Amino acid sequence: MFRFADPIYLYLLAVIPVLAIIRFLTYRNQKKRLRKFGDPKLLRDLMPDVSRFRPAVKFWILQGALALLIVMLARPQFGTKINNEQRVGIETIIAMDISNSMMAEDITPSRLDRSKMMVENLVDHFTNDKIGLIVFAGDAFVQLPITSDYVSAKMFLSSIDPSMMATQGTDIARAIDMATHSFTQEEGIGKAIIVITDGEDHEGGALESAKAAKDAGMRVYVLGVGSTKGSPIPIPGTGDYMKDNSGNTVMSALNEDMCRQVAQAGGGAYIHVENNSAAQDQLDKELDKLAKKETTSTVYSEFDEQFQAVAILALLLLILEICIFDRRNPLIKRLSLFKRKSFALLAVISLSSFLLPLSTHAQTADRQYIREGNKQFRLGQYDKAEVSYRKAVEKNPKNPQAAYNLGNALMAQKKDSAAVQQFEQSTRIETNPLRKAAAYHNMGVICQTHKMYDEAIEAYKNALRNNPNDDETRYNLVLCKHMKKKQDEKQKQNQQNQDDQNKKDDQKKDDKKDQKQDKKEDKQQEQQKPQMSKDNAEQLLNAAIQNEKMTQDKMKKAQQQPQRRAVQKNW
Repeated sequence: MFRFADPIYLYLLAVIPVLAIIRFLTYRNQKKRLRKFGDPKLLRDLMPDVSRFRPAVKFWILQGALALLIVMLARPQFGTKINNEQRVGIETIIAMDISNSMMAEDITPSRLDRSKMMVENLVDHFTNDKIGLIVFAGDAFVQLPITSDYVSAKMFLSSIDPSMMATQGTDIARAIDMATHSFTQEEGIGKAIIVITDGEDHEGGALESAKAAKDAGMRVYVLGVGSTKGSPIPIPGTGDYMKDNSGNTVMSALNEDMCRQVAQAGGGAYIHVENNSAAQDQLDKELDKLAKKETTSTVYSEFDEQFQAVAILALLLLILEICIFDRRNPLIKRLSLFKRKSFALLAVISLSSFLLPLSTHAQTADRQYIREGNKQFRLGQYDKAEVSYRKAVEKNPKNPQAAYNLGNALMAQKKDSAAVQQFEQSTRIETNPLRKAAAYHNMGVICQTHKMYDEAIEAYKNALRNNPNDDETRYNLVLCKHMKKKQDEKQKQNQQNQDDQNKKDDQKKDDKKDQKQDKKEDKQQEQQKPQMSKDNAEQLLNAAIQNEKMTQDKMKKAQQQPQRRAVQKNW
């Protein structure tokens, strides 16, 4: 990325066209005065040492030097700057809920967007602290390892979306456990886990995980996003709302009681996020209470000062202007550098000398990040390689190599859903068939790992269309077809077993009907028998009363037990 640190100085560039107009008017008046003396051609012959083009060249060189000096004052910045700094601060891991329920719009603009805005403001307030980012739903993974690189934190934050998670739901316990193991080994420094969620914990175990984090010297803060009244969950691009297995519209509500219990168990505080800055202020006050310690941080900056190169170019132009005389030098009279064609060529060379470094850097910035990522990938530092590749993609979204390498880094970290997205992006912009085949092959491997054989077969077919000589892909394709066949047979067998079970159940029902019919017949036969004695009748009556009482007791107990329903939650 490129920017000017002090762009207000660029307004001074307006002086350059003003000077050019003044120069043009002065030159025209000079020619008018010369015509009064005589014929211009005769005057040129009388002044053989006077050059018509040297003053113009000197003027435009000075104009270029002035423009470069103004640009230098504006402080152009691009490239990456890495510093190792001593900082006094805390460590913070943010665990953000990105389940489908976070798309509810009971908070403007939505729960997820409001959470992103709050995290971005939190990062802006950090100066000497370290931050990490975990995203979770039914599963959890580290989106950004703990770092002092706030630029990368914002970049990763902008790409968060519920579609990143293949497993939906809300597993707060898993997110807290992962955050507990994501801090550095520094001792004596305040460590905070900030859980941003709507409190719909589908898995349980959050209280135990929060208490374990507290025992390990960490504090768990819970930011509750949403309203307690509940809100439907919109389905993007459809205008409809999410429904459960029964066909009812899902109403997602903030579970404040659970959020308070988790915060209390983690030794932190519960904060309700609303459409104002009160939650942000309260969180900042809570984090200020944590112990701070001096640590060494590697700071990455997207902008490095480049005014030195501009100053060197300006200095070279000034030296060149001094070396050019107004009059022709008799020693180099035959060397005509200032004819019209030569002057145009000199202008092009001067302009290219200024623009070449900028264009070269713009083309090589993403490649530099890719080279850094490749080194980190070979060393097994997949999380750092992911950061480098994401920076390369940010620099040049149309670089297929950056997208492909980012997919490999995500794949190495088991972030399969995000890796597939990057491989798909790579195949859309890649022109080299061999690289495109490699991306399709990796997509097939991921789908094959998750037993998604239809998708894996299609990916392997696309890979072979681009690289028919890949024997490994051909072997995987045959294997997936074989596994797909076995999977279909197993499903067919399970369906057959289910049908047999249903038939058995129907047979049992028929048998019960037959038994009831037999009992009726026996009862009719008993009624036809001679009447029993008075004592026997009283005994049978008491037994029937006792059985009736026991049946009523069982019914009351069954009614008192809570009914359970097996509903698979996908929000």
